[in-house]
Amino acid sequence: MERRSFIKLLGLCSILLPGSLRELFAAQGPVVAVSQGSDHAAAARKAIAALGGMPRFVKAGQTVVVKPNIGWDRAPEFAATTNPAVVKALVEECLKAGAKKVKVFDRTCNDARRCYASSGIEAALKGMKNVEVKHLEEERFKKLALNGKALKDCELYGEAISADVYINVPVAKHHGLSRLTLGMKNVMGIMGGNRGSIHKNLDQALADVNSHFKPQLTVIDATRILTAHGPQGGNLADVKVLNQVIASTDMVAADAYATTLFGLKPSDIAVTRTAYQRGLGEMNLDRIRVVKA
Repeated sequence: MERRSFIKLLGLCSILLPGSLRELFAAQGPVVAVSQGSDHAAAARKAIAALGGMPRFVKAGQTVVVKPNIGWDRAPEFAATTNPAVVKALVEECLKAGAKKVKVFDRTCNDARRCYASSGIEAALKGMKNVEVKHLEEERFKKLALNGKALKDCELYGEAISADVYINVPVAKHHGLSRLTLGMKNVMGIMGGNRGSIHKNLDQALADVNSHFKPQLTVIDATRILTAHGPQGGNLADVKVLNQVIASTDMVAADAYATTLFGLKPSDIAVTRTAYQRGLGEMNLDRIRVVKA
């Protein structure tokens, strides 16, 4: 090749390469960080670190909601509620990042006082400065227009809506109606009114709500998963210990990966499939970058 042609080629590469790299990076799809370890607090921290650390999501002076599943009067080992060690680690990381206040709550199915105590989450966070573990108050729900395919409007908890940062922290488990309950179904914990009525058209209804209200971060507790008789569980024979924590900014991608832990494909779950079809995130595993933390 002549020197002049070679120089022209170098110049062309210098112009095209940055854009090509950006396109390549985008083509790799959303990142799902997966951390493994019997120290569940450390596993949660490693998963967040693999996404760039909590300061990527939480800035100084912000109010953060960390929303676990506290829905059932079950001890942590039954995998019906989010692991308190994972919740505490995330709260601590939020505070280290400068959060002014961290609020932790859920609309429970069983008696709230019993659920909060049995889950271990209330005790794990007790006495932490600038952390509020609270029961939901009916007067704080706000009706929002969704104009969705299944829901025209919906009551959502005001303190979740007004938070600067919302971190979704479900437990991965079996569900008798939806097959699995993961990140996108966890939004039911901030829904008011007769939320049980949405189960007749669950996939579209959840897509309606999650289209309107998206978490900045989804962290799925798969330290132990409930493989049958969910969502309430109650039999340790149905619990499988995996010691995994999954994190992503793409709630659909997080759910898609978590589905594989049950020997299923993302397309097997109507909630995941519908969310993908409506453009809420990526469910194709070959388009998701799984990073082992």
